Amino acid sequence: MSAPSSSKSAPTQTLARPILIAGALVSVAVSLAGCKSEGAEYVALPQPVRAAEVTLTGAAETRSYTGTIKPRYQSDLGFRVSGKIVERFINVGDRVTPGMTLAKLDATDYRLALESADAELKAAESSLAQTDADEKRYARLTKDGWVSAAGYDQKKAAADEARGRVERARRSLALAKNQLDYTNLRATESGVVTALPVEVGQVISAGQLIARVARLDELEAVVSIPESRIDSDRNAISSVTLWAAPDHVYASKLREVSPQADPATRTYQARYSILKSDDGIALGKTATVHLARVGNGSQAKVPLAAVFKDEGQPSVWLIDEAHGHLTKKSVDVGSWTETSAIVTGGLESGQKIVAAGVHKLDAGIPVRIVEVVR
Repeated sequence: MSAPSSSKSAPTQTLARPILIAGALVSVAVSLAGCKSEGAEYVALPQPVRAAEVTLTGAAETRSYTGTIKPRYQSDLGFRVSGKIVERFINVGDRVTPGMTLAKLDATDYRLALESADAELKAAESSLAQTDADEKRYARLTKDGWVSAAGYDQKKAAADEARGRVERARRSLALAKNQLDYTNLRATESGVVTALPVEVGQVISAGQLIARVARLDELEAVVSIPESRIDSDRNAISSVTLWAAPDHVYASKLREVSPQADPATRTYQARYSILKSDDGIALGKTATVHLARVGNGSQAKVPLAAVFKDEGQPSVWLIDEAHGHLTKKSVDVGSWTETSAIVTGGLESGQKIVAAGVHKLDAGIPVRIVEVVR
């Protein structure tokens, strides 16, 4: 009877072993969970940001007009005589200096005219020598009573006429020399060639445009101002920037305003002299004239990338340097430029705001400043 009892206890021991293992695993899992809950909270690393320091200045009404760089002085050069162009020594864009030969005409006819004038002068001088000798001889004969006074008067008149012919021949010779010299077109000022509407072989008339030379010693920004603003902009403080270098600001001064508006655009052309130009100023470059009129209150110029819209309201991220957190701040923007926003309210001098990447940030996240733009 003992054998059957032994066979029934063996399965019971086999089932108990997995239950003990499962219980041990549950205990380990609970212990691990308890360890995790009792550990330190996760702390995010401060996000690096580029900051801009707020500087308040006197408020000013600003406007901008886009135009081009043009020379103040520009000369249209042409030959003073007509003829056929046989040589041209310049091209558009070439630099010229005073006295430099730009082009030449066929000088054959003018050389012949010079030789003819020279021959006329020699003939007149020969005739003068003869009549002058006759006059002196008749003067002595008249004094001695051998000829009448009327005979002397005739010789004297002939001599005077010969002197006149010599003077006319000399002037004709000088004119022929000048005309021969005019077959060479020379530059009168230093500058750059901006137009050259003729070619070799072309027959031109006296005074026809051959080359347009722009002087580079004084360049200007030329813009068009609407008639509704021309009176208020006359006394505004001006500065000039180039599209190719927007960060470089050039001081400027209003030199000239057109006396009448353009009939098509109804704008007045204004020319602003650049006071201290450098090699960056070049003819034809796109320039922007910035005009500012001093007003009431204060304003701050901040990077354009620092401002974002929050429910339609311009806002910036203020940086709490003591705690390294961000705070959203609504601001009033008076005007916008290509690179900046003019903030007229909402900021205080000395505050620091995020200058870039504002759309990827959120309030309260920790940040650290890696660069400050002023």
